[in-house]
Amino acid sequence: MPNGADSIAPCPAAASLNPPVFLSSLASAQAPKPVAAYPSKAELLACLPTELTKINPVKAWGSLAMSLGISALAYGLGTMIPLQLSAAPLWLLYAVITGTVAGGCWVIAHECGHRAFHPNPRIEAVVGFLLHSLLLVPYFSWQRSHAVHHANCNHLEAGETHVPPRSDSSSGRFVDGARRQLGQRLYGVASLFTHLVLGWPLYLMFGVAGGEEYGSPTSHFTTAAPFRNGGRHLFPDSCRRLMVISNLGLLAMVAALVWASIHFSLARVLTVYGLPYLVINAWLVGYTWLQHTDTDIPHYSSRDWNWAKGALQTVDRPYGPVLNLLHHGIGSTHVCHHINPKIPHYNAWRASALLKKRFPDLVRYDSTPIHRALWRVATRCTVVSRRGIDGGFFYEPTSSN
Repeated sequence: MPNGADSIAPCPAAASLNPPVFLSSLASAQAPKPVAAYPSKAELLACLPTELTKINPVKAWGSLAMSLGISALAYGLGTMIPLQLSAAPLWLLYAVITGTVAGGCWVIAHECGHRAFHPNPRIEAVVGFLLHSLLLVPYFSWQRSHAVHHANCNHLEAGETHVPPRSDSSSGRFVDGARRQLGQRLYGVASLFTHLVLGWPLYLMFGVAGGEEYGSPTSHFTTAAPFRNGGRHLFPDSCRRLMVISNLGLLAMVAALVWASIHFSLARVLTVYGLPYLVINAWLVGYTWLQHTDTDIPHYSSRDWNWAKGALQTVDRPYGPVLNLLHHGIGSTHVCHHINPKIPHYNAWRASALLKKRFPDLVRYDSTPIHRALWRVATRCTVVSRRGIDGGFFYEPTSSN
């Protein structure tokens, strides 16, 4: 299998799955391009040397130690904050800082899912499973769905996450009607809340924002009815055993939290674990949302989609040195990550530079400050309709206010 291959491995080979994250790009407001302007998959892969996929154990384990160590320190400090209303500002600060640093553990687990952390797939699977279970993520189920996402990036029917509704669909008419009813500002606030606070659990439990071909709902926890009614099966029968293992990891973590609630207090667990958990999820959804969504980023139906076009419809953004250190560059090297997800994060910066040098007009980079980009996406990216010379579906323009 060539580096960056987009074929989807069955769940029994979950340790070898290569699911999805990152890159540095160039043009933010790009016009739709004709099919001939896009390189082939082979051309994209060829500009990234195989040596970039070589794993450096010192850097890999060092990154894990950094994220785990800072997270453990932050959580430990949280156990000393008093459970008093007067300490609310401290709890807010604690949640933001701890959730932000612990997000680095999520990124390392994600790297395990792509076979980019350790050359031994068993060790890698154990690390990814433990990290994601600690964060209440069903590791092997997520690994499968993430592989589907990478294989079908920006595909309207087969895409797996952040798939926008078409303007002429029932869901599209509902979303557009809600935006008109609420007004752009209020709709933006509601969109931020539903994405950043509710988005991750809704995705795991019900497959919200998934592609049309998988049916609705889908679930990362079961394939029983009614979670398997699409033309394609997001989780085929071969995934059931590892789905059960993923669920057992979550049950073990839930049991640990219940024990801690009894031994200490429910309030202490909700504040020390629960508050950062919300922030971690917000970072996760925020990164993914901004990597695949903006007013000028197209999605494609089956007739016009191909792997290279889809993989290049991602965008790198300026998160700054601190967040890039804590989150291992996940938001600033995403384009190259979609070209070859087996490239470890410490090699992604060089890969991004090479990709940008080779395809300067195709590698997207948007220098808009993150908070402004997030507001633009929340208020203006609602429904898509076909537009452009290459059959792309773009977000319909809305008045900016």
